Amino acid sequence: FPSHDTIWEKWKQWVERDSVASIFYESVKILNERGLLDLSLLHGDGSNTLCVKGGNLKGYCGHKHQKGNKIVSLQGNAGNILAPMTIATVNQSDMIQLVNSLSDLKVTCRRANLTITKNTPLNLDPGFDSRRNRKAVWNVGLKPNIKENPRNRKAIKRGRKRFFDKTIYGSRYKCERTFAWQDKFRRVLIQYEWYQHLFHGFNLLAFALINLRHVH
Repeated sequence: FPSHDTIWEKWKQWVERDSVASIFYESVKILNERGLLDLSLLHGDGSNTLCVKGGNLKGYCGHKHQKGNKIVSLQGNAGNILAPMTIATVNQSDMIQLVNSLSDLKVTCRRANLTITKNTPLNLDPGFDSRRNRKAVWNVGLKPNIKENPRNRKAIKRGRKRFFDKTIYGSRYKCERTFAWQDKFRRVLIQYEWYQHLFHGFNLLAFALINLRHVH
């Protein structure tokens, strides 16, 4: 059997040569070609990972009392992951990372030949509520369905009322269900890798396996 060092070196090569990312994009492409992707509604949220032995990208979250990082991902209505490429320190707000996730979605659409209908609702929690994020969602052709955060309102907003559908928002549990599937992969539950891009490769592999479950 090959040694641990040999396996690690091969894994490093696969990640750095974009092979693992290609596996993820191919999983989305297969679902799309077989008509198994539900793109009638999109969901987005961030999931945190605890860094036990440090790392080259980590932060401290005082609210949750943990050191680690987070991935802000966008998902289809069936829980399939579409854009999990944006990763940041855990102390950064999800609000800031959404714009990068929307850019990642464009890359997935290009590499997996996806076509998302214009004005498809994007379901987001109050942590993403900001004028900048709403404008960014509209700019990519989606409709933001974001529950307003009262902490962001110092005065009553004037003008046209923002779009918000409670029925659509109630299906956000699918996003949390996907994160529960992700937690079944013990290799990504806690980060032991020092280099962030190598740990992110394990996440991409886990997301690809989650997507491919729907094929069978």
